[in-house]
Order: sequence, then C-alpha cells, then structure tokens
Amino acid sequence: MISASARLLRLVSLLVARPSWTCGELADRMAVTDRTVRRDIAKLRELGYAVESEPGPWGGYRLRAGSRVPPLILDDEEALAVAVGLREAALSGALGGDQAALSALLKLRQVLPRRIADRLGEMDAAFVHTPRPDEPQITPGMLLELAAACRQGERTRLSYRNWEGRATVRDVDPYRLVHTERRWYFVARDVAQGQWRTFRADRVDQLQPTGHPVELIDPPDPAQLVSRSVATGPYPLSATIRLPVPMDQALRLIPSTVGSHHPEGPDATIVDIGGPDADGLARYLLSLATPLRVLSPEAVRQALLRRTQELFEDNAHGQPR
Repeated sequence: MISASARLLRLVSLLVARPSWTCGELADRMAVTDRTVRRDIAKLRELGYAVESEPGPWGGYRLRAGSRVPPLILDDEEALAVAVGLREAALSGALGGDQAALSALLKLRQVLPRRIADRLGEMDAAFVHTPRPDEPQITPGMLLELAAACRQGERTRLSYRNWEGRATVRDVDPYRLVHTERRWYFVARDVAQGQWRTFRADRVDQLQPTGHPVELIDPPDPAQLVSRSVATGPYPLSATIRLPVPMDQALRLIPSTVGSHHPEGPDATIVDIGGPDADGLARYLLSLATPLRVLSPEAVRQALLRRTQELFEDNAHGQPR
C-alpha cells in the first residue's frame, strides 16, 4: 500500500492527465475506495488545488485553472521534453531577454531525477546549435553555469577572452545575464577594478566559485549597462548627441545596438554612440538626415561642421552647366 503523500501525487497526476474523472474511475486507477478518493480530494483543496466536482451519476472531479500554480507532476518523457524546450528557448532568445526560460531550466535541472538529467546531458553533447553567420556559439552548459553563479551570490574566478582574443583571469561578483541581439551578456562587478562590467557569455572559458559570499550594494540596471557597452565599446572614440525627438522616435533613428539612449524630458533624447574616428562618426550622423546637436567631443562636432560645409558648397550653385 502506497503512502498518503505518494497517493496524493498520483491523484494530481491523474487529474491533470484528462479533463474529468468520476470518483469510481479514480478509485479503480489508484486501487483505493471511493471514500479514500473523496478524502484525498479534500486534502488537495486544502493545499490550494482548485478541484471542482459535479454531482450525479455522470459527474466527477476536474482541475480548474486557478490563481495558484500547484506543483507539476511530469513523467520522464514530459520532463525531458520541457527541459529541451526551455534550453532551445534560452539559446534562441525566443522569449526575450528576461531570463525566464534560462531560470526555469536551471530550477528544473536541479530537481530532475539522475536518469533524466543524464539523458539531457547526452542530448546537450549530441545536439549542435547552428548560429547565424554573425552569431556566436555558446553551450547550454555554460549558460547554466553563468545563471547558477548569478543566483548563488558568491565571488567567482572568471577565465575570459577579450575582443582581441587575449585570455584573462579575474575575480568577479556575478549579478545578471542579459540577452540582446541574439547574444548573452554576463553582468558582474570586477573586483580588482571596482567597476561593473559586461562580458560576452560566448567568450567565457571557465567559472570557478571561490566560496566567498558577497552582498551586492547598489547594482546597476543590467539592461542599460549592456546597451551602453554594446553601443560604445570597443570603439576608440565615442560621441554624445542630442536628438530633439522623444525616446521612441530616437530608437527608430538609432537602434539600441548602435547607441545608448536616455530621455531628456518628454521631447528630447541623449544618445551615446561609438565609432572608429571623428570623421566616421560625422559621416554616420549625416546619414541620419535629421536635426541633431553634438554635445561632445569637439573633434566630432568640427568633423560634422566640415562635412556639412563641404556638402553646402557642393550644392550652393545648383546644377553644373
């Protein structure tokens, strides 16, 4: 005879398997009496399960979608399917940059039975995620390691390759993972530099926990930090401009992958943009074909004025004869 707890889990599994059961059907499937079924249904209701009942010979029990989410009961194949689906959603960013799929996958893998976890590991090793030509490759295992580091609140030793391919090792205090433009970024505080940094997740080679717990004080907005980092680095020069348009219009003119935006009142937006040199930034600003003001640096302002003057002089006398 199975225990009361195991019987309740079995009852939940049956209730979610199909829309409705009669009391007799449940009793037969569980090898108990009708009275035991009614008693177990009452216990499930006390636990917060929305179990509805209909009287009469054709009535029965069914689960109603309620405000609470009770524990899910999944068999081996269902658990594996959910894990694989969450992994693919995390890799593709199909659900956006809020880490929902990655966080759910991390929680699921922590409670998966060993036999299912081993099968998922075999699939991770066998499946190859084919990125677009400009999209970096990252393994599900590394994503889960980074997510776990963010959740544990523990200083971590990070082996990392920078944009030049140079290998570095540094101690960091992990904070968040951010997904943007088909890439994952690891946001952490660089202990030696005392600064918040963003690291391309696909350039992380290894993570090693140090066992040193940390408490993050006044962490930044991770999405804004990544946006600013992507927009201005690793360019040797950056410029700050003012667009006399609201934030939504500014984002249509200059995408978030090109510039870092913040509003200046309801009708203007300040944007930071990176570029190879002053003349290259001036060419880009002219291509926007919109009113703007260069706030800094002076070299970009002068380059823009020079190119504007040349354009004016080329068109001052109309069509050549």
